[in-house]
Amino acid sequence: MKRVQIVFLHDLIMAALTLPLALYLRLDTDAFARFPLPQMLMMTAAFTLTAAIAFRTQTMYRGIWRYASIPDLLAIVRGATLTVGAFTLALFLYNRLEDFPRSTPVIAWFVLVLLLGGPRFAYRFWKDRRIEWRAARDGSRVPVLLVGAGDAAELFIRAMDTDPAAHYRVVGMVAEGGGRVGREIRGIKVLGTVADFPRVVAALAKAEEKPNRAILTKDTFDGDLVAALLEQAQEAGLTLARLPRLDDLKTALSDRKLDLRPVAIEDLLQRPQRVLNHEAMAAFVRGRRVLVTGAGGSIGSELVRQVAAYGPASLALVEASEFALYTIDMEIFRKHPDLPRTALVGDVRDRGRIQAIFDRVRPELVFHAAALKHVPLVELNPLEGLRTNAVGSRIVAEACVSHGVAAMVMVSTDKAVNPTSVMGASKRMAECLCQAMDLAPETRGTRFITVRFGNVLGSTGSVVPLFEKELREGGPLTVTHPEMRRYFMTIREAVELIIQAGAMAAGPDAPKDHAGKIYVLEMGRPVRIVDLARQMIRLAGLRPEVDVPIVFTGLRPGEKLFEEIFHGEETPVPTPAEGVLLAAPRQVDLAEVRGILDDLEAACLTGRLDAALALMRRLVPEYRGGDDARPEAN
Repeated sequence: MKRVQIVFLHDLIMAALTLPLALYLRLDTDAFARFPLPQMLMMTAAFTLTAAIAFRTQTMYRGIWRYASIPDLLAIVRGATLTVGAFTLALFLYNRLEDFPRSTPVIAWFVLVLLLGGPRFAYRFWKDRRIEWRAARDGSRVPVLLVGAGDAAELFIRAMDTDPAAHYRVVGMVAEGGGRVGREIRGIKVLGTVADFPRVVAALAKAEEKPNRAILTKDTFDGDLVAALLEQAQEAGLTLARLPRLDDLKTALSDRKLDLRPVAIEDLLQRPQRVLNHEAMAAFVRGRRVLVTGAGGSIGSELVRQVAAYGPASLALVEASEFALYTIDMEIFRKHPDLPRTALVGDVRDRGRIQAIFDRVRPELVFHAAALKHVPLVELNPLEGLRTNAVGSRIVAEACVSHGVAAMVMVSTDKAVNPTSVMGASKRMAECLCQAMDLAPETRGTRFITVRFGNVLGSTGSVVPLFEKELREGGPLTVTHPEMRRYFMTIREAVELIIQAGAMAAGPDAPKDHAGKIYVLEMGRPVRIVDLARQMIRLAGLRPEVDVPIVFTGLRPGEKLFEEIFHGEETPVPTPAEGVLLAAPRQVDLAEVRGILDDLEAACLTGRLDAALALMRRLVPEYRGGDDARPEAN
């Protein structure tokens, strides 16, 4: 006999016991005097038949007793209500409830719910206690301390209690605030606040319950707090990990595939979650033909991922690197197999190729992320940097105008502010072009939106992958200067704000006074690179300057000690989008910009470095780079 049939038979037996028991509770022994055995059996049979029909109409046999929960209880309540209601109505129509106590249906309802639900929840309780008892005696489980005492902590504890194959045993919790200290979640006590972390670990060790690992249960902990916990955990001999996000955690636990995530450098620099206008961002992209240049790069590939998720009509990926293009194209195919997309090898410096691409895909929205961004390499190859970042941006911008693109969003950099490098100056030239084209009457059909921000964690050529490589090789970690500071944000956050800025600037309610200005992403406070190096060493479970040395190598050509995101005369203005500010740098007439870029392109193509640098200084007089000789790379 199938388990469902056994459960159904159990429920019918409970239903058959319900009416006699309810009458007995109401009338005591008088119940059997008032209702002779034949009549009692007839009413019991009618009640049981009604129950059999009512139970089958509900979802009472989808659940498993081992996991009986609130939905199962609600199904039982519905089944009991339908049974008692239908039986009472039928009896009323039969004999107007003659000699039948009016309170009996209410008593029968409670009795039936108890008889149906009691065994289910008793079985679950017995199984849970049994597993918890085994878990308490299972010395192979890793003892862990949870940081945070909220929904994710409760979900994790419950999963560990009820899974015989679980790897972890929770020995305590620390909460963010003091309000929950001393209270319990599923029998696990909140032993203190996060400020008490060292004391709690020491107390557990004294009680021979020292955890091997501390687990962060939220992904919104402040970066300074995570950094402090990482250092305290290392001092106490613990590793630090984190749970997946709550939605991912629920899925992982239901599939029994929970993998704790290591704490990443992004967690140490965590900033408050931005409130994004996802509806406006979706409306900006949805149903449009979108083209992304530099689609295989760090920013470009994340732009492709997020744009694809908003449902464009089609997506064109333009990239000079064949391998980078193949990689992102295959990723989008796996995630969005039905999205029409085109992978196009193309260099933004090639005017003919860019025109052919625009002729083919007819984009309505362009995200321009293609650029040479590595400061020392552009210092060594200045003509290539100027031709890609300045001339290439012009080629893309003019293709947007000639093909009636609604908006072009250009990705810029904080290195364009008072630049000391050719890379920064070349991006400032691109900013000048987009500002001028956004204001010029002849280009009014296309919006040119410039978004400027600082470093993104994990981008190609950035310091984080370099430190990771140096750590794999055993060190040392190389830092250019003890006081070097940089702004950082995650790639995901940067791209979200790029799309947010584009939606705000080119949406139906776009502010009129934003034309010709630059959107600057709020980057928080700058981070010392040497502190970042120390944190990454701790993340690897090692001790800075003890296990892994840090070596200072000196500033490289074009590098600054401190980056800026605004010019000295710029006053940052808030915008309706949280995390996006507005800057109004010096503007240049479009005819002047075009003339300089015409001459710059000719100088780059003929290898005239001095002429190219002179034109760069003419358009970017705030450039403060050195006049030292640079190798000719062309």
